[in-house]
Amino acid sequence: MSSPLSSSTASSRYQSWRSCPRGTRASKPWLLLDGTAQIVRLPFVSDPARFLLAIQIAVTAIGIIIGTYSGVTFGVYASDYFKKSGIPETVAGPLGYGVVVMIITYLSVIAGELVPKSLALRNAEGIACAVATIMTAFTKFAAPAVWAFDTSTRLIYHLIGQPPESAKRITDEEIRTLIAEAETAGVIEKGERKMISGVMRLADRTVIGLMTPRADVDWIDITAAETEIKERLITTPHSRLPAGYGSTENMLGVVQTRELLAAILAGMPFEVRSHIRKAPFIPDTMDALDVLAILRDAGVPMALIHDEYGTFEGLVTPADILEAITGVFKSDTVGAEPFAVGRDDGSWLLAGGMPADVMADTLGIVLPGKRPYETVAGFVLAKLQHLPKTGEHIQANGWRFEVIDLAGLRINKVLVQPAGSHDSDLCYRLDR
Repeated sequence: MSSPLSSSTASSRYQSWRSCPRGTRASKPWLLLDGTAQIVRLPFVSDPARFLLAIQIAVTAIGIIIGTYSGVTFGVYASDYFKKSGIPETVAGPLGYGVVVMIITYLSVIAGELVPKSLALRNAEGIACAVATIMTAFTKFAAPAVWAFDTSTRLIYHLIGQPPESAKRITDEEIRTLIAEAETAGVIEKGERKMISGVMRLADRTVIGLMTPRADVDWIDITAAETEIKERLITTPHSRLPAGYGSTENMLGVVQTRELLAAILAGMPFEVRSHIRKAPFIPDTMDALDVLAILRDAGVPMALIHDEYGTFEGLVTPADILEAITGVFKSDTVGAEPFAVGRDDGSWLLAGGMPADVMADTLGIVLPGKRPYETVAGFVLAKLQHLPKTGEHIQANGWRFEVIDLAGLRINKVLVQPAGSHDSDLCYRLDR
């Protein structure tokens, strides 16, 4: 997949490809097209396990040869030197071997480990291209030894009843670490890192973590008076509204507000039902990526969410998915308080409706992948196991969560502070 690169980065990588011997170049080099490029593939990368085994054999063999030769030859020379210097033979022998071991170890670490690896990290692609021909030839030369060691390893695994190869798994934390390192190295911008993190969070969410809940949904009751419906059309900031018959339990579809307003201005009969469009009805257990696919193919970019009992739970639009990736747009938060407010003492004031994964990133904590909640309020309820009163608190993940504001039965604000000296993992106020 193509990825945007700066002109300097793309140019340097193209030059790295050009420096590769022709026999080792990938069939598709770095292609410079409007600042984009494609990844180079070297021949031995197709089977890295065998390549690394060949390298390991070479490194081990060199280490054994150096150790043997240095011990037999240089150790004797050093011992003789110390004997001639007047040191007793019982001391000169071990001292000579010890000095040689220290010198060889020092040179091996500096010349064999630190310097080569540092150079390789600074210009990985250029060095890989420079040594590609040699390494490819060496891998072919060492093929019999590689086969013998690989077969022996598989036989031992078979004897102890273990699979020869473990499943290759890359965790989310490893990916986040790589992204953070890329940002530190200047490969990606801070905004790109945030968007990548948003995409990863999106993949872990269900539609409940994206939707506008039923209590916050503007909708049209087609059984209401005409003046009431017109007032709703004039005052709503939304371009589309769900329409129902009598209550939200009987949702029929979605109407385009501009179509109804255009009909009013044109003096046409005011028939809301004739303007209702079918919208997808989806369960509240659906994953966010599946919802995205449904919205992409839907005639109306809005899905109505219902639970297992058929009760209307809320709605979701492409804008909700975009906000999960990029963050909430300022135009959508006019008059609303932010999800999180940091304080000078290190504490945070969090909104109850703040997504739980965003809370985890803000506080630097890890939440289970499968969890029965999607918001800060749900997190607190999952720990308390009852509807809280103002002032109740819990301790979890090294933080103290205190409910400081309720809107009816809904948790509106939560004060989060470092746990400090609290000992228990779950504490309740005695006066609750």
